[in-house]
Amino acid sequence: MTDLHPSQLHNYLQMYTRTKWTYWGCLASSMLIFFASADIKPKHLKPWILGSSTAVLIVGKNQRQTAKQLKQTLGDVDQVSQLNFLSWMKQQTQPTAQLAVSIPSLNGSWQPDNLITDPVDYVNRVQKHVALVGGTGDGKSTLAQYFSTRIGGQVIVYDIDSAKDDWSWVEPGNLIGDGGLPEVNAAMKEALDHLEKMRVYRKEVSKDVPQEFARFYIGEEFPVLADCDNAPDWIKQHAKVGRKRKQFIMVLAQNDTATNFALEGDADILDTCFVRIRLGKKAQDYARSTLKNPQIEQWLKAGGKKRFMVDDLPCELDLSTWGTSAIAPVSPVSAEVKPRVTADELLKTLEYPEHDIVEIGLKQSGDWVAAWKCHNLNRSLRNINLEDIRLMFQGLASRGIGEVEGEGDRLRWRIDSSHLDKL
Repeated sequence: MTDLHPSQLHNYLQMYTRTKWTYWGCLASSMLIFFASADIKPKHLKPWILGSSTAVLIVGKNQRQTAKQLKQTLGDVDQVSQLNFLSWMKQQTQPTAQLAVSIPSLNGSWQPDNLITDPVDYVNRVQKHVALVGGTGDGKSTLAQYFSTRIGGQVIVYDIDSAKDDWSWVEPGNLIGDGGLPEVNAAMKEALDHLEKMRVYRKEVSKDVPQEFARFYIGEEFPVLADCDNAPDWIKQHAKVGRKRKQFIMVLAQNDTATNFALEGDADILDTCFVRIRLGKKAQDYARSTLKNPQIEQWLKAGGKKRFMVDDLPCELDLSTWGTSAIAPVSPVSAEVKPRVTADELLKTLEYPEHDIVEIGLKQSGDWVAAWKCHNLNRSLRNINLEDIRLMFQGLASRGIGEVEGEGDRLRWRIDSSHLDKL
């Protein structure tokens, strides 16, 4: 193929296109003139018309010949176009070419738009239970403890493979599993009986179950517990009506399939009654494969244990300084006088919204505080509904921070100096 200057190539391509269309135009015109001559009456005109048709055909033939010559000069015209395009691409993608890609910074200044910082508040607002998914060492037990202190109720743990100090913050009699699956199975039956008693209580006494009947169940490695005969009924019944009767369940596993939670054939229950909290690599894999959001994936990796996923929402909650002392068992009373906790010291250990609630209680000098009063005295608390504030009252009281009285809409909370002396 002859080497051509780009301007020459452009001219030759135009000439080739014109001669090709001229050839086809002459061929079509010659045929039209030929067929038109059949309808002309004066016979002496026909030779002239046939001659015209032949002349047009000869012109077309010459144009055809010219097109062939141009094609030989250019080679294959389509190939010329392709080669020119490939040559341009090669120039643009040389190793010396620079490719600028804008990637959002994932340093500490970037945060997702839909970030939540209080997973307990989220769970309480949607009124669901929790399916906690994560690998060994991802912090499942710590997060379970945190939830139990916030939601309140008697904590009962099912774990047939617990090690020493795994659940040191749970009453020894409420850690069930040393007797293996039979012991857990019997405990699940007792829990179902208690759930039925709460149904009767709500029907015959009051729709508001007293806090003394509230329970917070934790099922560690539920795929193992799922072999219990009572496991399917236990999780289904509590999932559907447990929250109304103040019976909260948190089931722990390393994968969130319906089979792992004894819900095979009832996967809808897992979707409608549980908030999925994914920790560690499980959260990262979910962001990448399901949400298809590598930016969130990198954000999760950069934050360690304090960042995880709550359903489809990224969450950041640092529990590294919270530790297991939040509800540690009370040690025997000694002769040594324990230093009194000051109001400022107590407030430093709390986060929003509990911090704001306790601050209101301290300013009220031991007076009873109702949920609606928190709304009136603190603008930031107006974003939280009254029922959630009452749940926080109960959670604070269960940790020895103040006390509660009343039930349902009439539940109130207060804190005074005597409570600070006991902390």
